[in-house]
Amino acid sequence: MSAVTRLAVLGCAGLVASTVAACGSSTPGGAGGGSKAITMGTTAVTSTFDPAGAYDAGSWMVLANTHQTLLSFPAGATTPQPDAAQSCSFAGGSATEYTCTLRSGLKFANGHPLTAQDVVFSFTRMKKIHDPSGPADALFSTLASTEAKGDDQVVFHLNAPDAIFPSKIATAAGSIVDHQVYPAASLLPNSRMVGSGPYKVDGIDEMSAADGGAKVPGTVHMSANPDYKGSITKLENSAFNLRYFNEAAEMKSALDSGDIDLTDSGLDPKDALAYKDASLKGTGGVKVVEGTGAESRYMVFNTKDPVVGRTAVRRAIAQLLDRKAIARDSHQRTVQALYSVVPAGILGSDTAFYSEYGDPSVAAARRILRTAGIKAPVDFSLTWSRSSVNRVEAEQIKQQLEASGLFSVEVKQEADWTTFTKNWQRGVYQAYTVSWVPDYPDADNYIVPLVVHGGAFGNSWDSPEISDRLVPQTRKVADRSATLDQFAAMQRIVAHGSPLIPLWQSKSFYACKDDISGLESTVDVTGIFRFWQIGRIDG
Repeated sequence: MSAVTRLAVLGCAGLVASTVAACGSSTPGGAGGGSKAITMGTTAVTSTFDPAGAYDAGSWMVLANTHQTLLSFPAGATTPQPDAAQSCSFAGGSATEYTCTLRSGLKFANGHPLTAQDVVFSFTRMKKIHDPSGPADALFSTLASTEAKGDDQVVFHLNAPDAIFPSKIATAAGSIVDHQVYPAASLLPNSRMVGSGPYKVDGIDEMSAADGGAKVPGTVHMSANPDYKGSITKLENSAFNLRYFNEAAEMKSALDSGDIDLTDSGLDPKDALAYKDASLKGTGGVKVVEGTGAESRYMVFNTKDPVVGRTAVRRAIAQLLDRKAIARDSHQRTVQALYSVVPAGILGSDTAFYSEYGDPSVAAARRILRTAGIKAPVDFSLTWSRSSVNRVEAEQIKQQLEASGLFSVEVKQEADWTTFTKNWQRGVYQAYTVSWVPDYPDADNYIVPLVVHGGAFGNSWDSPEISDRLVPQTRKVADRSATLDQFAAMQRIVAHGSPLIPLWQSKSFYACKDDISGLESTVDVTGIFRFWQIGRIDG
């Protein structure tokens, strides 16, 4: 994704450290009163804001601020709390029936009442549309049906125990839509979107996609929703704009010129570090917040491909990759090496790929290929998309593999993100680098979306041991610390088969102008950017 996870034990204060005095906390007389919109930049370009088809960071950033969910994650929290709902609970001990009672007086920004009918419509519609780029399969495969009991009660019937279902409906995939506006069997045009969240959408400017083709959202203009009723008690601003950029360099220029007030973590690493250095010297007018990031990155393989579909080829690549060098050289140490599909800091994470392969070794990789009867050099292509740092990363992977004499790699770019996502689903690419921003705070959200039945990256790989036995076992267990053995086994299986190879997990660098406050309050490992916590300091 998605698009967004989270440490199970530490709160936000333990996760985020400001590098300077730093885009600091709002004070009672600080931000929030002015009418001038705050504008944030992001390189997470997206195409749709319809929750039934949206499953990426760029769309979820908007949905989390304009649409309500029954439950939501407060800043620094890893357990979802009521938002549109006043209460939710499982019935009995089977974790197969989940009931929520709505708050009274809920309205959409167009004035229509929000009732249990809308909640049922939202989930039923998502499952019916079943958009290949949407969240239905990845997050709601256990949802059998949804029913309304009166205007204020919703019952979710699950086809299997799913102890993490509350966290799933707290994501943007659980956004509640107006049944009087959204079509039941197709996606809604972005220009007509409406929700019941803390902000309402006033307009969307379009821009050309990176390849110069179809139009995509360029700037989303939002203002405070006076009809909002939920868990948020105060907005630190009355208007907020989210502006998309195809390139990180364009976003930096906009920050330098004052066209935007702050950025997400999409800055080029060298620019983020330059801002940080300038801040420490007291120059530049831009401050930086640094924290543990929610993003992890993988090299993914099309396992139906006749070349990289061979397990020995993928294992040899896993044996050669030097993650520490990639983190150091391509990303200027703004990321850290990752050795399992579940990143460090998530309950259940381990270092399965290091246990399986150890340090990079040409001799070991040669043995893997020779034992499988595969002649070197092995030719394949590696595709990347979005920012230029991804090109640098891909070129370094090429250099590492080719230096062994065992591989010949052609690096390709797919400039348009929408085309990129569609093509990996179609099996167009042999290998490709993709980042994952998790949805909810559990190791499950790395295993199921990424490796079960081909996963969100469409690599066509599946392990029945994982999908049919181990995952169902863990989803019966509410005490997630009791699932560690199963998740360790899953990570070993993934490491051995290497349908994807973990590269790194992020450290987040967010930049803002001197007069912006509250950024550190919304930067945590949930991956949720809470626009309402960003303010402007008067004077």
